[in-house]
Amino acid sequence: MKFKQLIVIPALALSIALVAAGCTAKSSGSFSSGDATYDAIINGGAVADKATIDANAWAKAIKAAGVLKVGATKTSNLFSLQDPATGVVTGFDAGLSQLLARYIIGDAKTEVTQVTVDTRESLAADHQVDMVIATYSITAKRMEKINFAGPYYSSQAAVLVQASNTAIKSVDDLAGKQVATQANSTGVTTIQQFAPQATIVPLPDHAQCLAALQQGRVDAYVIDQTLLLNATVSNKDVKIVGDPFGPADAYGIGVAKDTDAKAFIDAWLQKIEADGTWLKLWKATIGARTGFTNAPNPPAINSAGNG
Repeated sequence: MKFKQLIVIPALALSIALVAAGCTAKSSGSFSSGDATYDAIINGGAVADKATIDANAWAKAIKAAGVLKVGATKTSNLFSLQDPATGVVTGFDAGLSQLLARYIIGDAKTEVTQVTVDTRESLAADHQVDMVIATYSITAKRMEKINFAGPYYSSQAAVLVQASNTAIKSVDDLAGKQVATQANSTGVTTIQQFAPQATIVPLPDHAQCLAALQQGRVDAYVIDQTLLLNATVSNKDVKIVGDPFGPADAYGIGVAKDTDAKAFIDAWLQKIEADGTWLKLWKATIGARTGFTNAPNPPAINSAGNG
């Protein structure tokens, strides 16, 4: 008993001292996905001091609830993939949400609600979730309904075809072709601009677009390159052709307009970019799963016109 007291008291004293000094503390965590590298990043994430949380109503409410409610996908190999056996979601987007939960709550506890292109704004605006992080491109139309923190990532569009396809080598070969993309996504306007003679086949989500391509119901699938990389990681029957094209889509974190969430998340994003956590997470997820070694630089906060 005396031995335990010798450990607990100094640790408590250190915690009090850090809070009093307005510092950010780090503590050991219990998040476990089965990937030691990924888990170490999440469990090593910073925890905000009490003053930082108390200064923001959005964060304070999440702290009180003890869970961060997240609108996300569960089927993205690189960004947010749920393990059917454990229910644990991992990936770049998932990791960011878990790190943010840890920062606010002291525990990487998230509650994930599956989103689609059609439900993202309503889930955030109606407070059904605290935030949406789902390779969610920042657009002026979407900003009419919600706010966007970030951006935290960016990607140009690319073309995905069947691995056996030799006729389509780039976006220039899409004229007269049936091209899938996600309905109400930036993929629609990108195809209209760069392949105006293609026939657009809008489908509800990534999984259905990919299936349509694999089944031969469309000739190609156009969307952000990062999403298409997801498909090539686990499907050998598809490939990306040509170079990325079009303007870079900036991914943001969607939050309700009537909260002070954006300012809090923006400050946190700047913190994890500066201390190297963003880069570590990229290497453990997108880098490790694609074999890419050249990590991109995160886009500047509010660089997508969302400031």
